[in-house]
Amino acid sequence: MQEKYSPQDIERQAQAEWAARDAYRVTEDASKPKFYACSMLPYPSGKLHMGHVRNYTINDMLTRQLRMKGYNVLMPMGWDAFGLPAENAALKNGVPPAKWTYDNIAYMKRQMQAMGLAIDWSREIATCDASYYKWNQWLFLKMLEKGIAYRKTQVVNWDPVDQTVLANEQVIDGRGWRTGALVEKREIPGYYLKITDYAEELLDYVTGDKLPGWPERVKLMQENWIGKSEGVRFAFLHDIRGDDGALIGAGRLYVFTTRADTIMGVTFCAVAPEHPLATHAARGNPALAAFIAECKTGGSTEAELATQEKKGMPTGLTVTHPLTGEALPLWVGNYVLMGYGDGAVMGVPAHDERDFAFARKYGIPIKQVVQVPGEQFDPARWQDWYADKQRGVTVDSGPFSGLSCKAAVDAVAAALAAKGLGEKKTTWRLRDWGISRQRYWGTPIPIIHCETCGAVPVPEKDLPVVLPQDLVPDGSGNPLAKCEAFLRVACPCCGKPARRETDTMDTFVDSSWYFMRYCDPHNDQAMVAEGARYWMPMDQYIGGIEHAILHLLYARFWTKVMRDFGLIQIDEPFTRLLTQGMVLNHIYSRRNEKGGKEYFWPQDVEQVFDEHGKVVGARLKHAVGDLPAGTPIDYEGVGTMSKSKNNGVDPQDLIEKYGADTARLYTMFTAPPEATLEWNDAAVEGSYRFLRRVWQFGVQLSTMNMEAASALAASLGGQKDSKGLQDVRFGKQAQALRREVHGVLKQVDYDYQRMQYNTVVSGAMKMLNALEDFRAAAAADDAGAQIALAEGFGILLRCLYPATPHITHHLWQALGYAKAFGELLDAPWPQVDPGALVQDEVELVLQINGKLRGAIHVPAQADKAAIEQIALASEAFQKHAQGAAAKKIVVVPGRLVNIVV
Repeated sequence: MQEKYSPQDIERQAQAEWAARDAYRVTEDASKPKFYACSMLPYPSGKLHMGHVRNYTINDMLTRQLRMKGYNVLMPMGWDAFGLPAENAALKNGVPPAKWTYDNIAYMKRQMQAMGLAIDWSREIATCDASYYKWNQWLFLKMLEKGIAYRKTQVVNWDPVDQTVLANEQVIDGRGWRTGALVEKREIPGYYLKITDYAEELLDYVTGDKLPGWPERVKLMQENWIGKSEGVRFAFLHDIRGDDGALIGAGRLYVFTTRADTIMGVTFCAVAPEHPLATHAARGNPALAAFIAECKTGGSTEAELATQEKKGMPTGLTVTHPLTGEALPLWVGNYVLMGYGDGAVMGVPAHDERDFAFARKYGIPIKQVVQVPGEQFDPARWQDWYADKQRGVTVDSGPFSGLSCKAAVDAVAAALAAKGLGEKKTTWRLRDWGISRQRYWGTPIPIIHCETCGAVPVPEKDLPVVLPQDLVPDGSGNPLAKCEAFLRVACPCCGKPARRETDTMDTFVDSSWYFMRYCDPHNDQAMVAEGARYWMPMDQYIGGIEHAILHLLYARFWTKVMRDFGLIQIDEPFTRLLTQGMVLNHIYSRRNEKGGKEYFWPQDVEQVFDEHGKVVGARLKHAVGDLPAGTPIDYEGVGTMSKSKNNGVDPQDLIEKYGADTARLYTMFTAPPEATLEWNDAAVEGSYRFLRRVWQFGVQLSTMNMEAASALAASLGGQKDSKGLQDVRFGKQAQALRREVHGVLKQVDYDYQRMQYNTVVSGAMKMLNALEDFRAAAAADDAGAQIALAEGFGILLRCLYPATPHITHHLWQALGYAKAFGELLDAPWPQVDPGALVQDEVELVLQINGKLRGAIHVPAQADKAAIEQIALASEAFQKHAQGAAAKKIVVVPGRLVNIVV
């Protein structure tokens, strides 16, 4: 066994052995309990980052430990390979997205293999492979047949220079990301999936006790996104007529509210910029027309609207309050979405924080109609109680005054219904899923457009519709629209010349079911088959909190659709969910002469501290570019690792310097899986030092006079647990060691069950400390001592193995453990020996008159009388009592004895 720990050599050797054995290939096995553990598949952007390392090591630890416990464990991997970044890279580099994508996949796969992950690569998928996206197309056509998929117009961002549709993330401050042109809103047709048909069931599972293995905050995020609201939909009346003389909207402006109790406090109404009333008002109002045009260049998602400044402009029109007959001003608001509800809202400034700010900004009246006893209303400042539904009572509301929120809502709803102007209604924040993307690098939507037959589904026998892989986007629109070989096709119905749909599917489609395809990756006859029936539902899903809403929601929806089509027999895809924390690092920057911001790598910077040890700035350690050493730099604190901020750590560099086991150990030890991990170079070095200590201890064991592993194997007598040690004579020190090791093992076992891998690693460190202390003190020729050492180190290697598989694999073989237990990969998980935890004697604190005077050792089974006798006979008592007799003796079992004299 080599003296020096050389992680690179050890890791290459171990990985070669595993590859030669095809050690991680998994098949369905009804004789074992199954466990399916999966990390969210990565986008092949080019390189792994430390977030990937953390995510996959969590999965790997779970997989390896459960395999040792006898489970049939699946850990697959694939690539979320379609999407916008590949097109952006193609624009920048002039290469087809396919080449960029597959090159990145090859590199990132090598990085994963260098990490020693227990991935079954025989199940690898890439969502840009036609054998995968064929089934996206197939299920889409099935949804089309059932009416779950349908076509309608949608509002999109249009870049007038590039002549292309932009994703929301491509619109920056209302301008195209590449051209800088003001983005326009246009309506074009697209395909939608009726996720709203499943809203009630999707909500029921996150609000009921049906997903107990999910974090509560994720369930709450999904609940809020689905957004079930029970309220009243009613109409404000108007007499505004269009150019044809007909009343616009039949003379009714409908709104929905969950706070009908505040209806008597309405002081204005607002409509979306695209609303017919806004369009009508703008025809004779140039200022309003300009404002509406400005609104259409802004964001179109709720997230964007939530953060942007709330702006409005009066239309000059009024609508009539349905209960009071009061004329209310009609505004256009940039925060009102046409696609949500009726594209209009009622404004109650006194009891809605957004409306309050809007009214204060534009001088709109604020009318209080709800009061909380003991509170004082101030129209000059917002207070949270203004919106309190629990304590609020209606005031100044005519016949509805003096009512609680619920009673007032019921009464108002009844009054509106009697007038034929409203009714109670349940609405949903959730909207149908628009899957059409005007991009090239995605799943082709399997539709053919014929002038005679219209939109015709591609026949199932002609699937997949294969995406050309040699096109290079040039910024002038979707290259599919100019690819004659793709476009031109005969109509499946009439045979006349027709053209293919050039829209591709949202990449969330790809990630909504990939985890099921892992179960049957090579079946070209079915989307899913026997594999999915064996492995699904997934037992543990691992990924970032940023995917807690859309990805998980769409995956749940897709699962329910597949169930309803008879493809699977489960209701939910993921039994347990873990959202691992981000990896953070320090951020350093400075403003350059042009006002832009430059970022600096942490290794090029040294921090500056104040007298209290707080970081107040930084400076360059050495010259960087034109900047000399010592140049002051701004310290921005810690943030998520990012290439753009020069604060990432390349896992490859870490592996080459310290080895994969150190990278894995560090990411597991530094923080619990759910918590953020703040990068610390010194702690990385500490993890490496710990592994060197493990190695050195193994070297010491290998040089013992009697081979420790042989002694252990002989004592076991073929047993796979500690039962074979019951006849071994252990001295007090060996007993103490076994008690320490098995006590820590008990905690480690519990920590593995709850996936608290940071404390698993700290437990392994405690074991090594105990083993080192014992090795230094125990007699080398004591057989019991050697067996205790060998047993303890064997337990340590198995506890540490899921985190650091390479070093433990090598030591396991080199020290002969494989002869007794088999290969470490499938070695039995160590069992706690209850006998080792039994203590022959215990130490109790000795107090005299409440003051600490020493300690006594008593038999573990000693009764109170025996303990009292030992305490009275102790040297400490004789010394400090000075001949005084004991008046009272208090025994606290397992802790202390207090003698009162």
